[in-house]
Amino acid sequence: MSSSDPQAPLTGKSVALGVCGGIAAYKAVEVLRGLQRAGCTVRVAMTKRACEFVQPLTFRALSGSHVIVDDYAPDNPDPIAHITFSQTVDLLVVAPATANIIAKFANGVADDFLSSTYLACTAPVLIAPAMNTTMWEHPATQRNLRQLRADGVYFVEPDAGEMACGTIGPGRLSEPERIVRAALEILAGPDRPKDLAGERFLITVGATREAIDPVRFISNRSSGKMGFALAEAALKRGAAVTVVAGVTTVDPPVGVRLLKALSADEMLKAVASEAGKASVFIGAAAIADYRPAQKAEQKIKKSNESITLTLERTPDVLSQVAASRANGMLVVGFAAETENVLDNAKEKLRSKQLDAIVANDVSREDSGFDTATNKIAIITADNAVELPLMTKSEAADRILDAIVKIRNNR
Repeated sequence: MSSSDPQAPLTGKSVALGVCGGIAAYKAVEVLRGLQRAGCTVRVAMTKRACEFVQPLTFRALSGSHVIVDDYAPDNPDPIAHITFSQTVDLLVVAPATANIIAKFANGVADDFLSSTYLACTAPVLIAPAMNTTMWEHPATQRNLRQLRADGVYFVEPDAGEMACGTIGPGRLSEPERIVRAALEILAGPDRPKDLAGERFLITVGATREAIDPVRFISNRSSGKMGFALAEAALKRGAAVTVVAGVTTVDPPVGVRLLKALSADEMLKAVASEAGKASVFIGAAAIADYRPAQKAEQKIKKSNESITLTLERTPDVLSQVAASRANGMLVVGFAAETENVLDNAKEKLRSKQLDAIVANDVSREDSGFDTATNKIAIITADNAVELPLMTKSEAADRILDAIVKIRNNR
């Protein structure tokens, strides 16, 4: 295994695990065990409220080390624990992270051990938020998240689902396995040159949905795998990455700034608000080309043998980005085709005035939607390179290589 393999043993790596107060605190035990199985030494710090959900003794028994809650407590063996705890580790992981601790981190408040540890920390920081959906979506929380991302903090985005309070939506702590995997990726370190440092990528990912009625919709089979592979590869090569994601079946990589958009209109609005800040735009989303001209306000009943839907075109996000680009932004599109793949892709490159287009034959069983591999061709105005079948991660790096070449030639 290479040293950059996130599954390689990481014996000798030291991790500080911060646990905040919330019903998801019990999942931090599995995060601790997962890190230990990977060979990491783990020390634990807890907020006082976290102790109301899981006792420090649990973490002490599993970690073999004193669990710090209050560095002024008489049983604390280290009088400057917030310094030694944070500056002798390779990574600080906070899971679960509440809205309160996120606000403290973002605003430099240091009124307890964990917030003081964050300010004193010289290692990378990975945060796994968990909170009520309304709290997660509140403008104040989103503002704090933006600040921490700008400060270089990594995030494992919360999952959507039903939470303990009965709310259904985003905010549930991501699964421990995913948090551990993200931590190991950070600890493993970069495996590529930072040839995209300074670039700001904006990538659309996944499928959109166009409503027929409150129950039914028009969509497609896009999983988001290729778009997220591009996002992850760009991050590793030094770029700042914002992803506008429709419906996906895979998790986003740690470190991307994630915006959600369900329909073509929502994706256009999100992209339009972000495009002015981007230096590279990649349209990897499978945006629905058509939508019902009228959406039924109530569910359409099965009373008729057939129904007729009148469809209208959705906005062409890729064309609009290309037409309104500024400041030398590069625009790259995708062409998912089932016939005349290269010819159709070249026409799309020309008509939309793109810098490059990635063509793939989605009629193949081993390439295209929801597969682990892709067979692509990368086409520019003066060149077309057909690549052999490869993993989507490998394809992502080849696409980024082409982007670097275009940028250097300019």
